[in-house]
Amino acid sequence: MHFASAKGAYTFRVNRKANKVQVKNAVEEIYNVKVEKVRTANRKGKHRRRGRTIGRTADWKKAVVYLKPDYHIDLF
Repeated sequence: MHFASAKGAYTFRVNRKANKVQVKNAVEEIYNVKVEKVRTANRKGKHRRRGRTIGRTADWKKAVVYLKPDYHIDLF
């Protein structure tokens, strides 16, 4: 388990069109917690090779959600 979750930070893979407000509202509704801040990053897909053909995996968006001090998400 990553140490960031001990500090109240959780990482999610989200829809590429979602903004920070939408991510915050979704996490608060699904996990019943209060979100302090959200950081997002657009990630490029990796190059993959299939025989002679070189392709790429899809681009994706990562969101790091920081919760308020009294809240946590039980993953296991």
